[in-house]
Amino acid sequence: MNTWLYLTAEGLDTPPQDWPCVHWTATGQRQHLPLHQAAPLLKGIGVDLLLPMEMCSWVRTDPWPTKRRPEAQAIAYAVEDQLSEALEVLHLSIGARDQAGCYPVLVIGRERLTAVLALLTEAGIEVRAVFVDADLLPTGQALGVWWSGRWLLGPGTSTRMALSSEARAQLTGYLPQDIQWLDDREAPAHIDQWLANRPAQAINLLQGAFAVRRKTLPWRFCGSVLLILAMMSWAAIETRIRFLATENRQLAARNEQQFKALYPQQSRIVDLAAQLKAMQSQPVDPQHTRVAGLVKLIEGVIGASQVEVQRIEFRAGEGWKIQLTANSFAELEQLRERGRQHGSPLRVESASKVLDRVRATLIVEGEA
Repeated sequence: MNTWLYLTAEGLDTPPQDWPCVHWTATGQRQHLPLHQAAPLLKGIGVDLLLPMEMCSWVRTDPWPTKRRPEAQAIAYAVEDQLSEALEVLHLSIGARDQAGCYPVLVIGRERLTAVLALLTEAGIEVRAVFVDADLLPTGQALGVWWSGRWLLGPGTSTRMALSSEARAQLTGYLPQDIQWLDDREAPAHIDQWLANRPAQAINLLQGAFAVRRKTLPWRFCGSVLLILAMMSWAAIETRIRFLATENRQLAARNEQQFKALYPQQSRIVDLAAQLKAMQSQPVDPQHTRVAGLVKLIEGVIGASQVEVQRIEFRAGEGWKIQLTANSFAELEQLRERGRQHGSPLRVESASKVLDRVRATLIVEGEA
């Protein structure tokens, strides 16, 4: 069993150093004590941190249209209308796709999570992973558990929630009839077992910007030394051939000057030999090629979807930009997947919810 440190919900209104905690040792023993007493016991020991559900919220996407795991940004856009705060101030942690094809998401304020991690770092406690108590309940049968002074509803009820006894009584009619209620005060072994065998669907909050960085291993230092020696050897060889490289550049410059004199309309030279061969044969208009590619994209990808195109423009160095509206973020994901299958990968530059529609700007990659 891993070493666990549980910051209970009772500590949300107490000074940080006096936060009531539960410490599970590697042998499964429980200890109830404040944080300032737990810190010396955990110094230098990597722990799995357990937070109360009251610090987080839980949402879920609609069934995802493709089997490929989407990017975190796409998930964020898909659940944005379920959140009470702006995405910029929130940290979203994404779980595994469930049987209904939806992605569960745990949401916590960035500043709040940063403050908790900084508090434990200051206390000398190394955090390896961060989970939420309601998210550790096993899947399967609907389950409600009395844990740390309140009732928790977990994965078996398709939600994550902490309830008082009064709230539980009010929601009884809305909960599954076969829900099973467990009391940690009477059967603490259940929770100990869940911690010892953490459910596979439990979401680790240390994702994205909060992901744990791997420590540098000693052998990497030796590898760096060898790399430096190899670079020094390469530099010596480079010095020997520098003269020839200089002569080659001067010759190439003279060739370019002669080419520009013959073909002044070719202001940009990338591959002199290839351009010279192309100019001596029938040239292909690049604008024609771009337009042909756009027509192929519209016919095979955009035309097969329900999106509405407002504007299409081409910018040198950026490529085609397509402004459109769609019914949902899932429809945008389907459009991106169809583009990838047709050899025209699309990238979402921006997307926002406007009333019941989604406004987005797509960029056709590789068309700069």
